[in-house]
Amino acid sequence: MPKQQTLKNSIEITGKGLHSGVEVQMTLKPAEIDSGIFFVRTDLPTKNKICATASNVTSTMRATTLEENGVKVFTVEHLMSALSVCGIDNCAVEMNGEEPPVLEGNSIGFFEMIKSAGTIEQAAERKIIQLEKVYRADSDDGKKFIIALPCDGFRISFTSINPHPLIGIQYADFEITEEIYKTEIAPARTIAYEKEVEALHAMGLGRGGNLDNVIVYNDNGWLNKLKYPNELVRHKILDVIGDLRLVGFLKCHIIAAASGHALNSKLAKKIYQDFS
Repeated sequence: MPKQQTLKNSIEITGKGLHSGVEVQMTLKPAEIDSGIFFVRTDLPTKNKICATASNVTSTMRATTLEENGVKVFTVEHLMSALSVCGIDNCAVEMNGEEPPVLEGNSIGFFEMIKSAGTIEQAAERKIIQLEKVYRADSDDGKKFIIALPCDGFRISFTSINPHPLIGIQYADFEITEEIYKTEIAPARTIAYEKEVEALHAMGLGRGGNLDNVIVYNDNGWLNKLKYPNELVRHKILDVIGDLRLVGFLKCHIIAAASGHALNSKLAKKIYQDFS
């Protein structure tokens, strides 16, 4: 059984949040055995700790929000995704705001910083969740789903379905390893339809997005150059990894069709209830 790990050195990151557009200072710090991943809002004097668990997910509108004792952080999925693949069991994430920096709109920056900081093995066994039954979450209309099947490793097979003819149906299937994640998943950026941007801004969302950290399309084509022909579905897989890390380290095969944060969270909560 592998041992738990934490960071060897702290990591300091400054940047604007994807949705808030507000600049935030974030520090990832080593944490004690069995403390898990948790956020600390340094801009608040009390009750400022939020554990990164599926039970604390309170909203999934365009991002995953965690809330505890009335205090929240949101758009945590990219950071959680990188922490998951880098094998970080215990980490304190200090932020002087509600949202982590967007960086490049993906998780490659977080991944590379974590790898550069290094890890330390701790004197306790890692808690690995080995599924022994099938878990499933479906949308209300039955057109979207995400399934977790028992498996000896961690594999994700995802079908993205977008009505826009420029995107259409995309599919990707990966066994999640550090090397595959680094080259095939982590660089994939979040996506937006140009006609939606104004509406998102009116909702207080997407204010930190630009053509450097979001792939944007309109009815004529892409506004920026893609890193992969199927960058959208690869980013969906990045998000699944981050959302499911709120359960713990899973051994399973995820099969999903058009799933987003809401269904990811629904599945995560079902599994978490059985193993928490």
